[in-house]
Amino acid sequence: MNLKQLSEILRLSQTTVSRALNGYPEVSEDTRARVQAAAYKHGYRPNSRAKGLATGRSMVIGHVIPSSSQHEMVNPIFGDFVAGAANKYAKHGYDIMFTNADDTSIEKAYRSLFQRGAVDGVVLQSPKVNEPRIEVLTRMGVPFIVHGRSTGVNASYDWIDVNNKSSFLRATRFLIDLGHHRIALINGLEDMDFAQRRREGYLEALKNAELAVDPDLMRSAEMTEVYGHRETHGMLQLDDPPTAILTSSMISAIGVRRAMDEAGLKMGRDISVIAHDDDLSYLKNGQDVPIFTATRSSVRLAGEMAAEMLIERITSPDDPAKTRLLEAELVVGESTGPAPNRSRS
Repeated sequence: MNLKQLSEILRLSQTTVSRALNGYPEVSEDTRARVQAAAYKHGYRPNSRAKGLATGRSMVIGHVIPSSSQHEMVNPIFGDFVAGAANKYAKHGYDIMFTNADDTSIEKAYRSLFQRGAVDGVVLQSPKVNEPRIEVLTRMGVPFIVHGRSTGVNASYDWIDVNNKSSFLRATRFLIDLGHHRIALINGLEDMDFAQRRREGYLEALKNAELAVDPDLMRSAEMTEVYGHRETHGMLQLDDPPTAILTSSMISAIGVRRAMDEAGLKMGRDISVIAHDDDLSYLKNGQDVPIFTATRSSVRLAGEMAAEMLIERITSPDDPAKTRLLEAELVVGESTGPAPNRSRS
């Protein structure tokens, strides 16, 4: 299906159909609605190059990956976020472009993208505490959105994030209500903003319950399966090991379970585990009954929302900054139970 064929079906000129699909104000809403409905019915998608010529835009959204974050390209969390965003880009006639940049030349990379008209906007993912990329993009005055937030950045900018502090406060409190006093935190990298917020929620729950904070029960690194296994194995060797473990990733939680299996421990009976679940397409948390009790928030949905917000910013650059804070759902699975009686075991 091309523009000419769609125009013939609608009995409208190609110019009118093109203007209706590209949002020109001189087209009536009735005509616009009829054209959009026909385009959807017949599977017509405007050519992004042609649309770019009509609107003066590139019709491309950029994702710039810092050299220090190249692992993101094989991270299923990154993949699901991009899949959600790409779905929305396509519906609005946008294409997606990935590029990388040395950490020392991030500003140069962004300036090059916008100055040569390669992209209309960019998505910033995995923000760190005091994230410098936000300041760079704000100073440039270009459309961007952040997946997450950055503690220490005072600029006003568009972002979408899950309420990490609240979700881990609730998860830790849930374990405390089950009688657990030795609760470990296997967290993400210390300089990542989400990890700092999750740690704050964990610590606040311990403080509210008047439980001592033990540094030996707090670990931080890149959230891999090997990391979850290694840290759990180490903590099980402590004189007073944890009775519960809170982990920032479903991927790390798989490593936690492997270490417990090797030690002859049963998850949910000997040690309780709560994971953060991004509701990943290729890493589901069980079928009817969740394997892990988890704080669940769909990263694919966040990608869709971020794409919509960025496209709104591109079309309305002078609008006030928009933010979206998503609440994670606490899903109870088979991995949690009452604190074990240590004297009996």
